[in-house]
Amino acid sequence: MSRVVYVNGDYLPEGEAKISIFDRGFLMADGVYEVTTVIDGKLIDFDGHFNRLERSLNELDIVNPMDREEWLDVHRQLAAQNAVEQGMIYLQVTRGAPGDRDFIFPDPETTTPTVVLFTQSNPALVDSPKAKKGIKVVTIDDIRWGRRDIKTVQLLYPSMGKMMAIKQGADDAWMVQDGAVTEGTSNNAYIIKDGRIVTRALSNDILHGITRAAVLRFAREAQMPVEERSFTVEEAKSADEAFVTSASTFVMPVVQIDGVTLGEGVPGPMALRLREIYIEESRKAAI
Repeated sequence: MSRVVYVNGDYLPEGEAKISIFDRGFLMADGVYEVTTVIDGKLIDFDGHFNRLERSLNELDIVNPMDREEWLDVHRQLAAQNAVEQGMIYLQVTRGAPGDRDFIFPDPETTTPTVVLFTQSNPALVDSPKAKKGIKVVTIDDIRWGRRDIKTVQLLYPSMGKMMAIKQGADDAWMVQDGAVTEGTSNNAYIIKDGRIVTRALSNDILHGITRAAVLRFAREAQMPVEERSFTVEEAKSADEAFVTSASTFVMPVVQIDGVTLGEGVPGPMALRLREIYIEESRKAAI
């Protein structure tokens, strides 16, 4: 069955959805995106994603085309029309299609943003096989632009990073700048040493993860010590546990870094407990 998608105010079968070849998202990667999790047909951390969307748009001087309630309604409509019980809702907002290609931003009075949303079902999202065995990561140089805190659609290098990892027999890559891990290709990165969770502090160097914020809050509530600071690749390789967080993986244990096995080579107790807490608390707060 064809998915129903949303394009500029219309709900359409995915095969009928179209945008202009002059859209700046296509020509310039001039746009932002968000991904919201769906569990039990309900939205997880919707307000966090909405607030980050507004921030990303503001940073790029793109007008938010809808208010919170309008965004919420579209998300709920798509989840319902596509019968998504577990999965994701992806949204993308670009600066629009001015009718020709130009480096200069078009006049926002005459060029409205392009808005696209679609769903991705994943019945194994909560009960993930990968979470039970953990993932392997490799490290790569972080050569992205300096404003990684803006959730833009410039995803070529993260995509290349994932392919680098796959070619080395791993699942994902952690990016490294000046010897320290910044983040994963599509997630925030953490290590655990002597019962302490360590993750890079917020700055322009990393995405301000919505799942990150929730997981750190739950960790502190569970009396798990948290340090927000940089950590080196060598420090990561000597860690007791490691994990990543994102809207699509929740808390995903990492069991190997650059071929070095962490602990017993299986997901550690703290990462697994954090995953349990995150899923439990998110289900309670879902809307």
